[in-house]
Amino acid sequence: MEKLKLHTPDLTASNVEKIAALFPGCVTEARDAEGKLTRAVDFDQLRQELSGSIVEGPRERYHLDWPGKREALLAANAPIAKTLRPCREESVDFDTTRNLFIEGDNLEALKLLQETYLGKVKLIYIDPPYNTGNDFVYEDDFAISNGTYLGLSGQSDSERNKMVANTEANGRFHSDWLSMLYPRLKLARHLLRDDGLIFISIDDHEIDNTRKLCDEIFWGGNSLPI
Repeated sequence: MEKLKLHTPDLTASNVEKIAALFPGCVTEARDAEGKLTRAVDFDQLRQELSGSIVEGPRERYHLDWPGKREALLAANAPIAKTLRPCREESVDFDTTRNLFIEGDNLEALKLLQETYLGKVKLIYIDPPYNTGNDFVYEDDFAISNGTYLGLSGQSDSERNKMVANTEANGRFHSDWLSMLYPRLKLARHLLRDDGLIFISIDDHEIDNTRKLCDEIFWGGNSLPI
């Protein structure tokens, strides 16, 4: 039996898709009144596309931006009230080994390594989620503003028990993924030596944004051809 649709078409979304087909550079991402990420039209850019002369608008500058970037920077800089706890019963040669294996949230681990390994790491390899939809969940507990950061950034509810997932509904958005990776790359940069290297595995979904993030954090002139 064919299921009946119980709602009318979203004409706004349909119109945005039509504009995207004609002027892809005029469609961006933004947060709606409820704080949810959605596609939006850059009307200044659209006016320029439809004009034969320069259209006045915001001052142009070269930078990478997305909804949530300021929150991502806050996530990188915010302190945490945590420490590393040794697990001797699961360790091998705990007192003499020169190897360290840390299990836990990688953003918290990167913060805890800052003081001891700042500017000392020769090589970092990361394999972040590829943003194919429903493939990453992250939650970070920051000891700032009476522990309200998660609620303010939409990562938890009033009881602080909600995790933020990149669901299939918003997996097509780049902003969530950028906000996840940005603070981790910034912290990783602090750990690297001046001659250190970072290698990143990524697929076609976010390779372009990965390059842009790395150009901003590590400077473009430091990249190696692949």
